[in-house]
Amino acid sequence: MSALISTDKMPFSVYLLAICQALLMSGSSLLITASALVSLTLTDDKILVTLPLSLQFLAQMLTSIPASLLMGKWGRRAGFMFGSLFGITGGCLAVYAVFTTNFWLFAVASFLIGIFNGFGTYFRFAAVDVVAVSNRAKAISYVMVGGVIAAFIGPNLANFGRGMIELIPFVGGFVYVTGLYVIIFIVLFFIKLPPASISDLQHTGRPLKQIAIQPTYIVAVICGMLGYGVMTYVMTATPLAMHHHQHAFDQTAFVIQWHVLAMFAPSFFTGTIIQKVGVIKVMIIGAILALICTVINLSGTSVWHFWVALIALGISWNFLFIGASTLLTETYKPEEAAKSQALNDFMVFSMVTIASLSAGVFQNKFGWESVNIGGILFVGVILASIFWLVRMPLEKRLAAKV
Repeated sequence: MSALISTDKMPFSVYLLAICQALLMSGSSLLITASALVSLTLTDDKILVTLPLSLQFLAQMLTSIPASLLMGKWGRRAGFMFGSLFGITGGCLAVYAVFTTNFWLFAVASFLIGIFNGFGTYFRFAAVDVVAVSNRAKAISYVMVGGVIAAFIGPNLANFGRGMIELIPFVGGFVYVTGLYVIIFIVLFFIKLPPASISDLQHTGRPLKQIAIQPTYIVAVICGMLGYGVMTYVMTATPLAMHHHQHAFDQTAFVIQWHVLAMFAPSFFTGTIIQKVGVIKVMIIGAILALICTVINLSGTSVWHFWVALIALGISWNFLFIGASTLLTETYKPEEAAKSQALNDFMVFSMVTIASLSAGVFQNKFGWESVNIGGILFVGVILASIFWLVRMPLEKRLAAKV
């Protein structure tokens, strides 16, 4: 990884934040790997098996704005430590829920973990706070390494934890999750961060409606929403589909591990590709990769099919999400950033929540083929929106920006 990132000296706190990010995302990838399968052991209603993961995404969505305001008042470190208490509590509650086979308690535990994730999304911005402007991109890159590390730690911990207690499969994974969050809490004691100021919450600049009706803004939101939504939809259903086709859990963990790696490893060069070929082309490539994923999934159900498809899906998410985020920045002025980004993030994580919940319904009601056909429809909307924007005269793409 050192070959990808310059070794210029960074504040020690950046490295500690990278550790926190790696541990947080390791817990998330563990939950993605095991959550639906755990739910199968806790409830007879197969439609509900993705509800705990959906609640995690919902909690993250609902927490992101309050977490930012709270850290503005208390400072980032205090906010992170407060948020980690929700994660630790959720991890302990998940262990107890699995022991007692209580599905609804497990769902509550997932919601608490999602609250911590809502705080943890700001680790990369905390790294920016402790470096000079010229080093901001590098600081974010250091923290993003956490996603690559998590690709190996999370699924493997899920696999190891599955056999910790023979008569109660999967409980060990949540013991590991709790341990990861405890380590984060401890590491936070040693991080030095400047006092964070509350963002300007006044209604400055144009009305939000005027910003949101710009064609470029609309396409950015659609691609961010549906790109993230398709990834969550297919990814959430994959462990259930592999279980249905009699694949071993360690094979499922292997597939999810490579999927998470494919999601984050391209981040080191996606920005450079966007600079060279343009954001629209990168987003089109991302959509095509999502189509390739669904075609592979429809062509077979071997471990190889799941593996290659989820790698393509991970890269697709990276190109679409980073591309959509880049496109979004063209639609607002600096004083309009907070409300413009807030609406976008709310829409994106609303779709993620819907996608994760509907994945279980479609997988159990209609099967793996229906899941992937649904994914194709979403990708079709993405491509249609991009081509609509491309065909539009340049002066009309930001028509509301006057």
